[in-house]
Amino acid sequence: MCRLRRIKRKSWQSSCDKDVLLNILSVLTDLLSLGTGRRIHYVISKGGSEALLQALISAARTEPPDPSILLPLLRLLARVGQQDRKFGIKVQKAEATDVILSLTRQNLGHHLNLTHCLWVLRVCASNVAAGTMLGINGAMELLFKVITPYSKQHVRTVRAAIEALAALLKSKSNSRQAVNRGYLGGLLRLYQDWHHNDVSNNYIYIRRGLLLCLKHITNIQLGRETFLGSRGMEILFTSVQDCLSCKNLDPIVTTVTQILRKCYPKEPLPLVTVRSSYSFPLPGNVKTERPCMGSEDDNESDGEEDMETDLNKDDVESKEEDYDLETDVNKLRSRPGLDRPEEELGQYEAMCPELSLNFQELDSESEEEKKSEDRTENLPSTSSHFIPSGNSVKDPNCRWRTQSGTEAGSDPGEKDFKVPLQSSAKKEKCSRSLIGEKREIVETVQNANSYEEDPAKSDTFSPCPLPKEAAWYKKIFNPQCEASIDPTSGVRSETSEIMTKLLEEHQGNIPFHSPHFYIARAKGTKSIPAYRDLAFPDFWGHQPPPSCKPMLERQYGVQRDKVLDDVRRLIQPGDLIGRTVFDIDEPSHSSPGAPDCLTFFSKFESGNLRKAIQVREFEYDLIMNADVNTNQHHQWFYFEVRGMKLAVPYRFNIINCEKLNSQFNYGMQLVMYSVKEALQGRPLWLRAGHNISYYKNHYRCSAAAGGARGKCYYTLTFSIEFPHEDDVCYLAYHYPYTYSAMMSHLDVLEQSRNPKKVYWRQQVLCQTLGGNPCPLLTITAMPESRKSDDLEQFYSRPYVFLMARVHPGESNASWVMKGTLEFLVSSDPIADLLRKCFIFKIVPMLNPDGVINGNHRCSLSGDDLNRQWLAPSSQLHPTIYHTKGLLYYLRSIGRAPLVFCDYHGHSQKKNVFLYGCSIKETLWQAGCMVDTAVITEDVGYRTLPKILDKVAPAFVMSSCSFLVEKSRESTARVVVWQEMGVLRSYTMESTYCGCSHGLYKGLQLGTQELEEMGSKFCLALLILHLKSLPCSKKVMAQAALLLDLDEEITITDRAQRRYSNNSLETEDEPPCAEEIDYNTDSCSDGEGDFSELDQEIQECLSWVEGEAEDEGDTTGQTCSSKALRGLYISNQPSSSSTALPLSSASLGVYSGFESSPA
Repeated sequence: MCRLRRIKRKSWQSSCDKDVLLNILSVLTDLLSLGTGRRIHYVISKGGSEALLQALISAARTEPPDPSILLPLLRLLARVGQQDRKFGIKVQKAEATDVILSLTRQNLGHHLNLTHCLWVLRVCASNVAAGTMLGINGAMELLFKVITPYSKQHVRTVRAAIEALAALLKSKSNSRQAVNRGYLGGLLRLYQDWHHNDVSNNYIYIRRGLLLCLKHITNIQLGRETFLGSRGMEILFTSVQDCLSCKNLDPIVTTVTQILRKCYPKEPLPLVTVRSSYSFPLPGNVKTERPCMGSEDDNESDGEEDMETDLNKDDVESKEEDYDLETDVNKLRSRPGLDRPEEELGQYEAMCPELSLNFQELDSESEEEKKSEDRTENLPSTSSHFIPSGNSVKDPNCRWRTQSGTEAGSDPGEKDFKVPLQSSAKKEKCSRSLIGEKREIVETVQNANSYEEDPAKSDTFSPCPLPKEAAWYKKIFNPQCEASIDPTSGVRSETSEIMTKLLEEHQGNIPFHSPHFYIARAKGTKSIPAYRDLAFPDFWGHQPPPSCKPMLERQYGVQRDKVLDDVRRLIQPGDLIGRTVFDIDEPSHSSPGAPDCLTFFSKFESGNLRKAIQVREFEYDLIMNADVNTNQHHQWFYFEVRGMKLAVPYRFNIINCEKLNSQFNYGMQLVMYSVKEALQGRPLWLRAGHNISYYKNHYRCSAAAGGARGKCYYTLTFSIEFPHEDDVCYLAYHYPYTYSAMMSHLDVLEQSRNPKKVYWRQQVLCQTLGGNPCPLLTITAMPESRKSDDLEQFYSRPYVFLMARVHPGESNASWVMKGTLEFLVSSDPIADLLRKCFIFKIVPMLNPDGVINGNHRCSLSGDDLNRQWLAPSSQLHPTIYHTKGLLYYLRSIGRAPLVFCDYHGHSQKKNVFLYGCSIKETLWQAGCMVDTAVITEDVGYRTLPKILDKVAPAFVMSSCSFLVEKSRESTARVVVWQEMGVLRSYTMESTYCGCSHGLYKGLQLGTQELEEMGSKFCLALLILHLKSLPCSKKVMAQAALLLDLDEEITITDRAQRRYSNNSLETEDEPPCAEEIDYNTDSCSDGEGDFSELDQEIQECLSWVEGEAEDEGDTTGQTCSSKALRGLYISNQPSSSSTALPLSSASLGVYSGFESSPA
């Protein structure tokens, strides 16, 4: 084949024999018409594009040009040029632009020749630079002589001209020229004409081609303004209504929707400022308003430069990812020094009392401590907490008041921001303070717990009617009464009594939850808004549903329908209400309790809803609050809604989301909690919502509103039918897990453990900026005896360091941590063996302030704490500063953790997976040469994820990545790996959605599955220890009784998994099945692959060859392919003329352009 192609090139250059040239073109045509695109790419690599262009120039110079040579040349150029990314540059270099335009002009009267010329013109114009040059030389004026109003004649030629024009209009200069010459209005009239007359939908490609022209013109600001001035929104919106019922017209509907979304007039959010409603005074001279650093994802520009690129988008993204990889071996190997004076590390000795504890003195605990324990042991056990089961509450429109409104509301800005470390000298004082805190919680619980528990109460919830005639019922559940409640001590006291009575009437069971413990902990929680209300689900508790819910099947066309509804607001505003019903910035501007209106509320722990606007009777626009001291990070929401009607689909639009994509487009649902359901014995957070879609909207951020100019927002829209009328429901992004819930959970765990077997130590790592304690847990097994061997085994256990919730909106991480903690303190024999193998240091919530105040990503300082690990500030980032200090201390005494894991949540991927660190994998991925003799690396970092892949149903090894990116150099995972020398340093990412592999494939994960993941992580740690570390014979014997290690590693879960996990899967979700791309300004209109052009060329070739066999050309005969009939081939009778000129009516200038300036 190579020799044949060399002969061909040589023949073109030296031979004038027409027969030889025709034979060469024929052979090339046959070769490139068969097989894959590899042949075309090979021809391109050997200079085929340049040779074909030179042949075209030579053929065009002959007088007159020979069609028998010209047509196959043009077909080959069109086919090869579409695969050659540098074809436009080669055309310019060969000075073939004028030749192509000249041939086009010469063949205006020969539709077959003209169609071939237009194909090549389209391919040339796909390069922006070449397209711009063609536009300067009059290509657009030439094309408008070919494009006609509706006609059944020469449809193939008209289509080719429209598609060439669409390619030309990708150039900004051509688009400006088209607008200035009045072509946009003419294109709108042409589209109306074709749309109106094409009643049989035979010419879909022509109508879509005209829409693509409009789409490219409106990529520039001038084009959008002219489009709006020409009533383009009304024209396209009206026309598309006729297309919605026919699926064959989806290409038209999709393109119209993209144009309408893009041209919708941009406007700011209906807020005075996009800065958070809450601000917090920072210590020192640090500015309260942190600089806008952009969201985690790159925002797209919306200016005139947003469309032009000559590079493949996938290649660009791949290059950016590779560029982000760290390729400096010295940096990958570096072990930086301390970021603080070494003498400070001694202060962390108090946080490792297990290393110096004298267990011979355990019996001599202080009387005060014993007294506290005795009083605590009298609390209800974890298996008999009281949960509601009544079903007669009719109107539960209430909120639960805490008893610490003023205490929690003290200004945290007035306290000393220097967070002292606990030194050895302060250990006794700290112990006394912890005992005092425990005593206060115990007293609060015992005072509230004035009723007897029923130890025989089963886990099954049964109805327990409430007395409707009771006065307390009318007071607490009557909306009029509720509106008059003020935060006086008398009212709060009465509310407390009501809660006690409610708990007496509704007895149930939620494991590891106590409403009394929750109230006690919530009482001391400090927040910026000084919360005085408890969200009912957090107080009452949540029981996991019995099974996972399948991912929501995406209803076809849901996104475009939502977009068209948004456009209808602009086109038909008659039914809009536009009433603000909730506003935390301006409560006086709200209209709560209005007739036929929902009531919203979010001023409770972890709540986030800033504003609610009633758009129509059953539709509301919702706006989330930014993270404290920032103007961004909108994703987490959690709010209360009440006053709903039964069997009515309410539509909610959260209009200020920031991420470019979301799992809400791939089957994820939000979660809902019904108070009436809870009082009927079903206290469940359930997946809810239908018609869910996530897409780019018309709102933009402005500098005047305190944001980043031009920043785009996205809409999450969903519909919900509430289960009861006049219910109180809570909606959230994901299963909420508050700080108070975590603290009360720790209290319950401490009481449920067996102190003879479980060593549990809860300390305060530090105080947060907001004045809340950040707990530090130490969990291991008590030594079996006071013998020196047993004590030595206790002291020498390796450490495992776990932490979670550095990002407040990642509540799934807390549920995984909850599963880990519950397993570690349980009586499970495997947990008992695991405690004997490790000492666990755990920080269950690294960002309490962010969680409390409803943030998504940042702390009160406005910083992403997981980007502060390189140089954390003791004042601004105390939890990171002291966690890193504790890790420094462990390393300094030779006890660096064997495993470090930071629990996170991932919003754009499914499954659970790990991110780790590897020098070699990073260098290999970056394309660097790796000298294995110089660079040695322990591959043990892969052992734990491989084990998890076998034992955890939700875990997928193929989603794991071990690359070190420059943009992640300040994260916990990378810093602990580099500075502490921890080989197994991980970030564990849990999906908000569900799984695409394994046992839970196609299912959305619930809290039970997330907790299971936490317990399976513990099991994997035990297997890692038994497989990788030396163990005593006693431990190995115990392990042999509990589990078959080979079975766990090789057989367990094999029945669940039948897939390969050898390849890394670093990409996010693929493009959504619905072809309305999220970023409407992109070029994903399906024209770039030229597959339709290939089909056109092949059909034309077959048609021409068929006519040649009949010894005559026809110009109007229909195509033999039934699928293509009527789409672009004329339905006129055949003619024997070989070069029928197009009539002046069809080729003349369309009347809509006659008045346009030249």
